Amino acid sequence: MADDLQDIVDDLAERLRRSVAIDDPAIRLLAASRHFGDEDEIRVSSVLNRSIDADIREKILALGIAQWTRPGRVPAPVEGARPRLCTPVRCAGLLLGYLWLIDAGIPLDEPHRELVREAAERAGVILYRRLVVHERTKARHEAILWELVSADRAIRSQAVEDLRAEQLFPAGAMRFQVLGVQHPGVDGATAPQHAALEVAVGDAIDPPAQGSASAGCSLMAANKARAWLLFVRREPLSRKELDATCARLVARFDRFTGDGGQLVFGAGTVVERIEHVVDSYRQAFLAARAARLVPSLGPVAQWGELGPYELLLQMPADALIAASRTPALEALEREAGSRGLVTTLEKFLDNAGDVAGTAQELNIHRATLYHRLKRIEQLTGCALNRGEDRLTLHLGLKMRALAAGYRSETAAAATTGEPPRIRSVS
Repeated sequence: MADDLQDIVDDLAERLRRSVAIDDPAIRLLAASRHFGDEDEIRVSSVLNRSIDADIREKILALGIAQWTRPGRVPAPVEGARPRLCTPVRCAGLLLGYLWLIDAGIPLDEPHRELVREAAERAGVILYRRLVVHERTKARHEAILWELVSADRAIRSQAVEDLRAEQLFPAGAMRFQVLGVQHPGVDGATAPQHAALEVAVGDAIDPPAQGSASAGCSLMAANKARAWLLFVRREPLSRKELDATCARLVARFDRFTGDGGQLVFGAGTVVERIEHVVDSYRQAFLAARAARLVPSLGPVAQWGELGPYELLLQMPADALIAASRTPALEALEREAGSRGLVTTLEKFLDNAGDVAGTAQELNIHRATLYHRLKRIEQLTGCALNRGEDRLTLHLGLKMRALAAGYRSETAAAATTGEPPRIRSVS
């Protein structure tokens, strides 16, 4: 009896005289036989790249094959391709993959259909064993990751030793970076939503990077409150690669829940020692908090690019809310039509006092801007040509934005009966 996936596909292919392949549930190639003249472009691409084009994969999955319990025919997803016979690979009630035969127009007789069923069953047993081993390993690594960012230094030190003992990272100098992800309603979410976030984070890891020891690796951890990825690379991820990872995660979470657009992300700085991963972790979730509280910063907030928010986010929430009650800004808000004045002031300060740029951004004449700035000075008692007054107003505006986010979260928590999520990042 065939004892691994490659033996199974090779044996079945020789018996049927047809190309055979087995994919995982995300339609990534696990094993493929030699060709018998029935291959098409999708088959060739799958063998060369270990996966198929994302658009084609989405079309196939949209047919509901993940719910199939018996073989079925999948029509050609694109012009020039051939239809397939898809046999779900299951064991213990779990979908573990798909066994594929290209439909060459010659129907299978009952003995051959039985061969396909037997091959799928054997593949299911093998994949189930792999799954059990994988889940045990994943649970062990995830537990170590949580210890790696513990508040207890001794626990973190032991986690570092445990990770090194696991030999997960390639030899040589590596760089580490944490990407944190949160959903605004995750604390009050249902168990399926928690599971969806965990699965989405796991699936967001780039498969080619996972398979290349020289490139590095990615590890994940998730609980009810948050999920995060630890990227270990010789060279740090580019912003484009980071955004692509977030996009994959959003798409996967959206497929499960329909609200992937609600996810926010925070990226910590790149650190060069595994002992300092805790710093990148804390930064990542402070950045994610910024993206959540101040939507203009998100949905992917990068620590090191948040300006004054990086200082303000480290203040206790109660202290920040109290400090946000700046008398000068409160006086400004009491004025009729103050909303336009507050916006003008913030744009002016964000642009470092650039009158031309601010007027252009607000789409107003310079004379109008000067008039508004004079009115702001009268109402606040501040001089906008004085550095200390500018700093007071600018920090006050940024604190008010964060305070408004904190208050909104508290109000939402009161409505749902959940405890407020205003807390420090551990």
